[in-house]
Amino acid sequence: MRLYCHILFGLGLSAFASVSAAAQETDPVTVLPVENVRLDYAQVLAVDPVYQTLRASRTEMRCEEKQAPKPAPPQDEGRWSKIMDSVKGVFARDPEPAPKAEPAKPSCRMVPVEREFRRPIAYDVDYVYKGFKYRSRLAEDPGNRLRIRVSVMPYIPGQNLATP
Repeated sequence: MRLYCHILFGLGLSAFASVSAAAQETDPVTVLPVENVRLDYAQVLAVDPVYQTLRASRTEMRCEEKQAPKPAPPQDEGRWSKIMDSVKGVFARDPEPAPKAEPAKPSCRMVPVEREFRRPIAYDVDYVYKGFKYRSRLAEDPGNRLRIRVSVMPYIPGQNLATP
């Protein structure tokens, strides 16, 4: 029976050695620490809008009025003609109609007009959290306080710092 126990004990040791050898051949298990996350507020220092400039051109009808030439003043024939012209209107039954000016004729043409539009597409926000200043580009103006995500986890040498 003793011999039988020694054989079983020997088989058990050889099985344990083969299992431990197989375990050593596999890749080591990497333990990733859990990320500690909480939400907090930061004080906003400045907000600068980032504008997108759009340019558009279109043609518009532009009209300019042309001035009709003024009729030439009558020739000055002396003092007596002026007096007669002034008195003539008083005694005449039908006053002489004043010379009519020709109506202005518009001159129209198509003109290209350039327009420029600016619209905010993002906001550069400067803020301070725990004494450190940060800058982020956001889609909206956050106001006086900015809600932030604070993540803390231990540093592991050789680990990629950028997370997706």
